Amino acid sequence: MGSGNIRVLVVDDSAIVRKVFTEELSREPGIEVVGTAPDPYVARDKIVHLKPDVVTLDIEMPRMDGLTFLRKLMRYYPLPVIIVSSLTPKGSELALEALASGALEVISKPTSAYSVGDMSVQLAEKIRAVAGVQVKRRLEESEVQKRMPTPAPQALRVTTHKIIAIGASTGGTEALREVLIRMPVNAPGILVVQHMPARFTTAFAARLHDLCAMNVKEAEDGDTVTPGQVLIAPGNFHMLLRRSGARYYVQVKSGPLVHHQRPAVDVLFDSVATYAGANALGIILTGMGADGAAGMKKMRDVGARTIAQDEKTCVVFGMPKEAIRMGGAEYVLGLDQISAKALALL
Repeated sequence: MGSGNIRVLVVDDSAIVRKVFTEELSREPGIEVVGTAPDPYVARDKIVHLKPDVVTLDIEMPRMDGLTFLRKLMRYYPLPVIIVSSLTPKGSELALEALASGALEVISKPTSAYSVGDMSVQLAEKIRAVAGVQVKRRLEESEVQKRMPTPAPQALRVTTHKIIAIGASTGGTEALREVLIRMPVNAPGILVVQHMPARFTTAFAARLHDLCAMNVKEAEDGDTVTPGQVLIAPGNFHMLLRRSGARYYVQVKSGPLVHHQRPAVDVLFDSVATYAGANALGIILTGMGADGAAGMKKMRDVGARTIAQDEKTCVVFGMPKEAIRMGGAEYVLGLDQISAKALALL
């Protein structure tokens, strides 16, 4: 990305959505909508001629669906893409497919004029976060399968007294996949906060469950934290660790936004520091902002082990960078090293 404004191309089959996005984003300092496109065929030509820094992409479109277009784009002309999706089960599933195919962020399409303002602020933040990210050319699916690691087979000492807490944001869906598929079936209970809109986390948990040796589910209030299970914080709800005697469980609740997020990593990490102390391990992955940095420092201060993803393997080196700066990260590792180190430390 050169100097000046971030150049954005809006791709959506709805003329109203294209108009609203153009008007709202044009009010944001440092962002310029250089064009719009009603379908992927028009978008392809405009990307070549306008060379946008960021593309917003609807995935349910006529002529060619957005997912097919995204995969072609990531193979031949990779650049930062933000998915704009409806909050339907189908929309959620397609959005996750898009994240797995190279998109960097997903945002909910506004359901009413009332929600347009909030959505525009979120979208502008995400555009600023991904602008300038060097998106790598994606391999064909067959090549990806050859390179995917298998879940770690090693045995692990089983105990209910160890907890792994993970926080992630931009780029985190794929980073989490890389970490979790390397975990053995009897790994300690894992709690995950991934910044993601409401209702998308249900499909996200289901997708990870199909890929991992561990059982993965969207957390429900009162769920017990047990070895072999991953609990994903539901979108728009905070998730906290609680303890009753020797039993760990999670509390899922609403509450104020923390770092403009709900769920927030800091809320989870603070509760893990309080209730698990030195029996916990914290991992902070790729993401914009500072969510989780203070919580990770608190975890380390009470004796927990901590790991931050390194700059080289992050999509956005924001959250890990802040955790390192604040002294919360005991280890700074590449994405492919994190799982093995976490298992070795527990």
